[in-house]
Amino acid sequence: MGNQVDRLSHLSYAEVPTVDPNGVDTDDGPRIGVSYIFSNDDDDLEDGCAADGTERDKNQEEKHYDHREEVACAVFNRDECIYEKSVKSEYLEVYSPENLLNKCKAGDLVEFVATGQYPHWAVYVGDFQVVHLHRAEVKNTFLTDASQGRRCRIVNDLYKFKALGPDMVVQNAMEQVGLKDRELSWRNSECFAAWCRFGKREFKMGGEIRIGKQPYRLKIFMSDKQSHVLEFQSLEDMIMEKRRNDHLGRTAVLQELATHFRSVVESKNEPGAE
Repeated sequence: MGNQVDRLSHLSYAEVPTVDPNGVDTDDGPRIGVSYIFSNDDDDLEDGCAADGTERDKNQEEKHYDHREEVACAVFNRDECIYEKSVKSEYLEVYSPENLLNKCKAGDLVEFVATGQYPHWAVYVGDFQVVHLHRAEVKNTFLTDASQGRRCRIVNDLYKFKALGPDMVVQNAMEQVGLKDRELSWRNSECFAAWCRFGKREFKMGGEIRIGKQPYRLKIFMSDKQSHVLEFQSLEDMIMEKRRNDHLGRTAVLQELATHFRSVVESKNEPGAE
C-alpha cells in the first residue's frame, strides 16, 4: 500500500526491555515501546485466518468468541486516560448482528470480535448499514454482512475523547466511501472508525511525528495486582500493538510476557551482568 517497501514484524517482548522484570507497574524509569513504521495492521487476517495465520474453516458460519481471552488494558496520553477496556465492563457484552441492530443508533462505533482474529471496527450509519475500512477500501455494507459470522458490540465508550455529533460522524464516514489503497489515511478499521467519531488527526497515518518523548502508555493488566507497560511515540503505533494483543488473546499475551520476564531475570543472573 502506498510506498510500503518493507514490513516490520512486531518485536517480541524479549526484545522490548522494561524496567521491572516482574511486570509490576512503577512510575519511575524508562519503558521502551514499539514503532510500526512500515507495517500496516493485518486486516487481511481478519477474514478466515487464525492467530497463527492458518486458514479457518470457510464453512464455519458463526466464529468462536471466548470472553476470557479479552485483554484488559488502559491507554494513557501522559497522565490522561484516553482508552480503557475492563473485562468486567457490561458494555463488552457481545450480541449477534441481528440483535445488535435493535441497539444501534447512527454514529455508533461497532466492533466485531472473534477469538484469534483482529477486531474489526465500523461506523453505524443507519438503515441497518455500516461504513468500514476492509481490505484496503472504505465500504458501505449491511451490518449483518460486515459481521462475517462474528459477534459484535457497541464500543462508543472505549475511547474517552469527546465524540462529534451523530450527523457529523455519519458524514465523516460516508464521505470516505470508495477510498482505497494509496488514497487511505488509516492503517486499520479501528483507526478509521475512531477518526470518524472523534475527528482527531492522531488516528491518521502520519498524524503525529515520531520523535522525542514517547507520550503514549499501553498498560496491560495481567492480574488485579500486576500490569505491564509499554510506551509509544504515536497513538497509531499504540493501536497497532493493542490490536496485536487482541488478535493473540489473553492466554498467548500472558505467555509472551512471562517468557520476557524470565529472559530478563536470566540475563541479570548471568556472570558479569551488572
